[in-house]
Amino acid sequence: MTLLAFGHTGQVAQELARLGVQTIGRDGADLSDPGACARVIATSDASAVINAAAYTAVDQAEQEEPLAHTINADAPAAMARACAAKGIPFVQISTDYVFDGAGNDPFKPSDPVAPLGAYGRTKLAGEEAVRASGAAHAILRTSWVFSAHGTNFVKTMLRLGADRDALRIVADQVGGPTPARDIAQACVTMAEALQRDPSKSGTYHFSGAPDVSWADFARAIFAETGLEVAVTDIPSIAYPTPAARPLNSRLGCSDITAAFGVTRPDWRAGLRAVLGDLRNS
Repeated sequence: MTLLAFGHTGQVAQELARLGVQTIGRDGADLSDPGACARVIATSDASAVINAAAYTAVDQAEQEEPLAHTINADAPAAMARACAAKGIPFVQISTDYVFDGAGNDPFKPSDPVAPLGAYGRTKLAGEEAVRASGAAHAILRTSWVFSAHGTNFVKTMLRLGADRDALRIVADQVGGPTPARDIAQACVTMAEALQRDPSKSGTYHFSGAPDVSWADFARAIFAETGLEVAVTDIPSIAYPTPAARPLNSRLGCSDITAAFGVTRPDWRAGLRAVLGDLRNS
């Protein structure tokens, strides 16, 4: 099976490359030009396509929603239609930001969506376009991605913890930190399964376990690295951002297990692996 993934420098894209997946960056297909993305698929020999590229600047999207929409909605739509034309599966990575974060129960794939901001709206528009494309597809909603690559919460905490002995961290947002390596493997597993059985098309959730607050995630990072940093819990209102974040990012992941045998990864093991990668880099 030949897999093609859009994205080259992102967290999941780099992990897909480690799995041997061919990745294509902006120089090969800029997502701000959806037609270019479709042409890459049309001329490739890929037997399935994964979209691991996105506009992910959540706050900046509030001022650049048209650009975010082109990248997060129009480009995946073009990719999915190109896959439909070739009869090959398409895997689209989405986000917990399609939900409003109300309540304390894990969100199921079938729950009503109500994004709080531009980023969530554009990712939701991408989901809807993929579903309408006619392609065999899997939409994978995930959350709190971390890895040894790029910018993420783990690397931010390591940087801040090296210079400070106390930090104030949001404690009323709860979700499942998810290693990018596990997301990449889940995407490959779904793509391969969809090629065999297109009836598995649908929307799935995938996040690390156990669910945790940002503050407790930070404590775990410091405990694992031996950094002595005192963490004080604060509410989201004490750390205002241009875009609102969902308070509840818990995702119910039973559907992906039933359909593909993919289980929630333990983010604590993933954290240790990431820290090992950082030490070796």
